[in-house]
Amino acid sequence: MLKDSANFAADWRRVGETMPPRAINMLTLDPPDHTVVRRLFMEALRAQDHPALERMIAHHTTELLEALARRPSFEFLTEFAEPLALSTTSAYLGVPMPDPAWASRAARDIVAGMDAGLWPERARPVVAAQEELAVLVEGWLADPPPSGVVGAIARRAAGSGVEPDIVANTVRGLLFSGYSSGSKLLGLVAIALLHQRATELGRFGAADTARAVDELVRYASPIQAVARACVRDTEVGGTTVRAGQAVTLLLGAANRDPARFPDPDTVRLDRHPNPHLGFGRGPKSCLGSPFTAIFTRVVLRVLAERCPGIRALGAPTYFPNLTARSIERFEVVLR
Repeated sequence: MLKDSANFAADWRRVGETMPPRAINMLTLDPPDHTVVRRLFMEALRAQDHPALERMIAHHTTELLEALARRPSFEFLTEFAEPLALSTTSAYLGVPMPDPAWASRAARDIVAGMDAGLWPERARPVVAAQEELAVLVEGWLADPPPSGVVGAIARRAAGSGVEPDIVANTVRGLLFSGYSSGSKLLGLVAIALLHQRATELGRFGAADTARAVDELVRYASPIQAVARACVRDTEVGGTTVRAGQAVTLLLGAANRDPARFPDPDTVRLDRHPNPHLGFGRGPKSCLGSPFTAIFTRVVLRVLAERCPGIRALGAPTYFPNLTARSIERFEVVLR
């Protein structure tokens, strides 16, 4: 279904639904419209200096760890993963770093709103947060930075044929993905490596890190589900899905499918092959997945090298959300 845009739409307007203008971005479009937007953004992303990106992430990680080392303990998500994801994502985009307290609140409102179908009261804060993010991003595009992803997109956008609103909405998605999804993944990975098996972080440092990150994304991906609209009657696994029906794809369950992943509830850093869906699949695969993979790999490498004694202090607690999994609190000590 993730690859079958002809029968299962990400663009709900194809089944008669209305969508607010702020909600229309690359991920909510289907080919051929989606293809044009993705090409624009992929060209800008490929133009970046990825070795420099790795050095920047390592530098930011080292600086933050040095500051936290003076503390007896710290909360991994809010005091490490979120500040680090925000500073590195902003540098990668080439834009000033937003206020951390505001970014944290906006991200939490948006993530909570992913479950607004079950809890309608969560919808209103999402609209406000998206509007604030839109104003921020539109300011960047009106006066684009000379370097970074946003500047590269702005320079290419004029002749691309992509509507300015869709460009802005997709840049907003890049910021949100790098900051919110990146920090959530890092937090969940920390639990997998520190809380469940204390020796796993050391093993990461000695592993094939590309394979190890793939396995950690499979095991700990924050995105648990995506939805599609059935465009025409289609048979799936012996069941007919009717035109207009909504289909929820449980990516988290697919990533733990024992038919595809032997011993799926165990972290195996050398797992190969690893056809996980942590970054989606097909034309709608996560645009920011290369950044997120580099971010996760570099941060864990620095942690393994500089803080081999890092350990958990007690069990984590989780943010109550069905669509996007995230820790709420995970206290750790560096030594």
